[in-house]
Amino acid sequence: MSESILTKKIIADGFRTVMAKKSFEKITISDITDQCGLNRQTFYYHFQDKYELLNWILYTEVITPFTEDLTIDNWNEKLLGILIVVKKNSRFYSNAFNTTHGDEFRQFLFNTVTGILCGVIDQIAEGQTVNPDDKQFIAEFLSYGVSGSVTNWVRTGMKQSPEDTVRHLQEVVNGFKSFVAAKYIPK
Repeated sequence: MSESILTKKIIADGFRTVMAKKSFEKITISDITDQCGLNRQTFYYHFQDKYELLNWILYTEVITPFTEDLTIDNWNEKLLGILIVVKKNSRFYSNAFNTTHGDEFRQFLFNTVTGILCGVIDQIAEGQTVNPDDKQFIAEFLSYGVSGSVTNWVRTGMKQSPEDTVRHLQEVVNGFKSFVAAKYIPK
């Protein structure tokens, strides 16, 4: 691992520790650098500001692991892995979701799930022509439910286990697959 990545991880760990005690808006760069024992210049060498640091954490811990090798068949395993990470760092992610950057993650989740569901529709339709507007509407409709459920799970304190949350979502997606098959596969 490069020295730069190692330093970024040290800064991120310090940020996480501070964010468990203070809201994102009240955190200063000095709070972060004091926590991790680095100077401000080191922080600014690696990150422009705390918003860029938050984005880096979201992309390295959540977004990149979710999208790497993501398929229609493994989305549920990938989502489970992400929810486990989020629950393990629940105070940090609850705080992060309440920032304006929480919207970026929710939008990313919505767009990713919509893309997966469009692929599911194509796969189930087995070469049948599906109106692109219908496909997009159906995929987005269900995607709002999936991404909204994950957002609500975080906002309400992650009371349900990640496994139960993914199981419920998988049941809904399986019902969605049956709906698509009934609508688009000729009898």
